[in-house]
Amino acid sequence: MKIDVVKLDAGKAGSVELNADIFGIAEIRADLLQRCVKWQLSRRQAGTHKTKERSEIARTKKKMYKQKGTGGARHGARSAPIFVGGGVAHGPRVRSHATDLPKKVRALALRHALSAKAGGQQLIVLDEARLDAPKTRELADRFAKLGLTNALIIDGETLDENFARAARNLPRIDVLPAQGLNVYDVLRRDTLVLTRAALDKINERLAPQEAA
Repeated sequence: MKIDVVKLDAGKAGSVELNADIFGIAEIRADLLQRCVKWQLSRRQAGTHKTKERSEIARTKKKMYKQKGTGGARHGARSAPIFVGGGVAHGPRVRSHATDLPKKVRALALRHALSAKAGGQQLIVLDEARLDAPKTRELADRFAKLGLTNALIIDGETLDENFARAARNLPRIDVLPAQGLNVYDVLRRDTLVLTRAALDKINERLAPQEAA
């Protein structure tokens, strides 16, 4: 499938052929996308939340009162969860929230995410993402010509420093190198913008390998 290539000033720069195995999947599997997004977000969780349990409370361990004969319930230490200032019962502990997802499933989910953008007319191929100076106003004007207000821009192996510095001041605009391409960021932005260099890297990364 072919798609037009545009410049930052909205001019034409020819066309490029998209790999159908990456951008041409017809039936998008939402379950794959959900699994991959959940896998990404679970790995981002710090897991550092913690409450003190009964054994960690700095209070006396002496028995509150004698076991029998008081007419009240039998209790041990004041650090029990039912008392004010006591420990928390079954509270959160420091742990990792990360889950496992096979590498092949992650790659397949990324293909489905890219195909969803291509099939929904939410994909733009840019000739190159470069600026002569890191001027946010200039970049905003160029994005306005392209109709970009909420977009993820993927460049090649490295980012142009002027472009990246100008774009980071724009709300709802994300810029990543090709190796940072991921399902979550693709789905959270309305439009996906790929440079020619990014397409080459994506083809190297996701194109099916032919058997020798």
